[in-house]
Amino acid sequence: MGSTQDSGQTVDLAKLEPVFDKYKDMANGSLIPVLQGAQDAFGFLPIPALQAIAKRLNVPISQIYGVVTFYAQFRLTPRGRHVIRSCQGTACHVRNSARILETLKNTLGVTAGGTTEDLKFTLETVACIGACSLAPVMMIDTDAHGRLRPERIPKILDSYSN
Repeated sequence: MGSTQDSGQTVDLAKLEPVFDKYKDMANGSLIPVLQGAQDAFGFLPIPALQAIAKRLNVPISQIYGVVTFYAQFRLTPRGRHVIRSCQGTACHVRNSARILETLKNTLGVTAGGTTEDLKFTLETVACIGACSLAPVMMIDTDAHGRLRPERIPKILDSYSN
């Protein structure tokens, strides 16, 4: 299995071989584990990888695409090195989480669900982080940042500039 291009990036389809080897004995039901393995290998699911999976598993690409777009765990685009989750739950909402989200969007230059061009950050919204006493709150990777104010956002983001 060779490499191919996807959105200007080279996709090394050889990364799929260990995934296929791992699930080769599964008669049926290997699609989701294979997709999970492929996503682990690439960080997302590039179209050439989906095509290779369709061919290897003898599953129509339309069915694979349906599975990938149905389950929230799968991504068709790369994610940033750091994932920001901005809480939009009730406690955060009443403490102006909308201003925090707007500041994040403006500072990063992306909309919710987007990834910065340099692949440094992906911005997501969540219904609740479970840290209501810190509202408004956001998570960056596994770090919670609470009692946020818009003016603190740039400094927090700068601390993840590695």
